[in-house]
Amino acid sequence: MKGTTKKKYILSISILLTLMVFSSCDDAEPGAEVSGSQPNIVLIFLDDAGFADFQPFAETRYPTPNVATLAEEGRSFYNFYVPSAVCSASRAALLTGTYPERNGLFGAHAPRQRGLDPDFVTIGEMLQDIGYKTASFGKWHIGDHPETRPPERGFDESSGIMYSNDMWADHPENPEYWGQWPLQYWENREVSIDSVTAADQPYFTTWFTEDSVDFINRNSDNPLFLYVPHPMPHVPLFVSEKFEGASGTGIYGDVMMELDWSVGEIMNALEKNGIKENTIVIFTSDNGPWLSYGNHSGQTPYREGKGTSFDGGIRSPLVISYPGHIEPNTVSHDTFFSIDFMPTIAKLTGAELPGYEIDGKDVWDLIIGNGDVENPHDYYAFTFNQELQGVFSGDGKWKLLVPHNYRTVVRGGKDGQAGEYRQARIDTVLYDMVHDPYEKINVIDEYPEIAEELIRFAEKHKERFFD
Repeated sequence: MKGTTKKKYILSISILLTLMVFSSCDDAEPGAEVSGSQPNIVLIFLDDAGFADFQPFAETRYPTPNVATLAEEGRSFYNFYVPSAVCSASRAALLTGTYPERNGLFGAHAPRQRGLDPDFVTIGEMLQDIGYKTASFGKWHIGDHPETRPPERGFDESSGIMYSNDMWADHPENPEYWGQWPLQYWENREVSIDSVTAADQPYFTTWFTEDSVDFINRNSDNPLFLYVPHPMPHVPLFVSEKFEGASGTGIYGDVMMELDWSVGEIMNALEKNGIKENTIVIFTSDNGPWLSYGNHSGQTPYREGKGTSFDGGIRSPLVISYPGHIEPNTVSHDTFFSIDFMPTIAKLTGAELPGYEIDGKDVWDLIIGNGDVENPHDYYAFTFNQELQGVFSGDGKWKLLVPHNYRTVVRGGKDGQAGEYRQARIDTVLYDMVHDPYEKINVIDEYPEIAEELIRFAEKHKERFFD
């Protein structure tokens, strides 16, 4: 049984060597091409966090100083998207550089589902092949069979849960269905907690943070890839005693403060081990807030939320830090999608992409703001479940939604209980995302040529993957 405290951190004996190896990065100019030692990658991926849940993206009622510091040290991206606003589909797209319609992983997988086809290479496998030490600590949710769990998908070390933290017997809406399977806590290939309870979940953020820090301490003399897919702030919300009541705004604010603390602990570990200067830190969320949970959901200024293809569902906050290469305290409004991380990381590390076609493209020049660079995509597509719901122009200026049904909240829930949705429908619409990021005005009649081009892209995409 896993205890409430973890083993103490082990300080790396190779700090001096690491500093010597990576010292050449200290003098690099922002925006410089990556050369020399392979960079470390730290990817922090929250669950259901809203765009406006952290500074600097909004003035929150609770402090998030560590995310704000990360933004000061790097760049904040205001037009970053995921291709599907739901857990499993978003995670598989991130880790494989492929759309859900290519890799076949749609929706949010239930317990004991096989998940991501092993034929699709993950970032972990890609980096493991070139000598990186790799770890995943948190919520996996892209496969709960032996061949689809983290140890078989490119991660030397792993801990956490295989699916969402609400898929258990305490589920407020359907406890009998979810109670068929225990919510197990895994460490590498072994189950350390056979059935997670409400006494365990408050320690999740702490455990994953401690595992992350320990991994950094033990591997600072190797190139490393650390993937931290926190289960929070997905409902049900839990927070440790050290942050209980800390925000003064309720448990959601407490959870945000603890996640912010986690970011700070990871950054401190990089600093103490002398590898911060050679580490790319990526901080974002899998999709927008689950609005039906009311005061237990996050905030977004954009239309709708999780489970929809409006920007409240698919636009996520993003911060990337890479000292000497990304200019500090800067902001970007360039558009790109999570599928672009895999090929971009491949470029930065010298890794080889898989031999089959992927959908993402190298967007490093966009990330570093290297002049007037065009996005390499003609268009981006976004789906929900097994339905194409629209496309973006490659530059992100235009968004076309094709006819589809979607859910919209009519009554928000309270204190962990869900509210009510109703089904709505939208026809073919065109939004000018520069002047109307809140998707209020259909301009399809004013810009018929742009609409026609995006409709052609949508039809081409649908024929390729859905027909």
